[in-house]
Amino acid sequence: MSKSTYETMPFHLETERLILRPWAESDAAAFCALLAERGKETPTVERIRTAIAELLTATESTGIALLPIQRRAEGDFIGYCGLIIGRSSVEEPEIAYELFQRAQGHGYATEAAGAVLDAAVATGRKRLWATVGAWNTPSFRVLEKLGFERDHVSTEDNGEVVWLTRSLP
Repeated sequence: MSKSTYETMPFHLETERLILRPWAESDAAAFCALLAERGKETPTVERIRTAIAELLTATESTGIALLPIQRRAEGDFIGYCGLIIGRSSVEEPEIAYELFQRAQGHGYATEAAGAVLDAAVATGRKRLWATVGAWNTPSFRVLEKLGFERDHVSTEDNGEVVWLTRSLP
């Protein structure tokens, strides 16, 4: 199945407190800082600019997108949320999100992911996946609030990964 089987997801989503929109080159430094919080090797801003260009190209071919999240009132970049192929497929993509530590614990991930879930329903898809490191309790809470259920566990180089799924709508 190709992208034409599904509607293209909306690339501008708004919630009460958040705006999700397409990537801009000006997001590169903030995206870099977000990745640095993972505590592993941080890519350069140049590498991130390339990654943003790759994300935009992938969006054109798949009709799904990972979108930067900014707070409506403050206007600041706090992370990203969207649909990716990831470990899954374009027909049944994964929902993905990551927020700065300072933005965690305020319900932003749940709010953003809820908007992305609605966007996924609008594309006509029937199922979404999520994959989460077994240690990531806050992510499980977000996904449970959105109606995701555990499906299976796989073991990867960096540990156990839990696969969750949700039927749409």
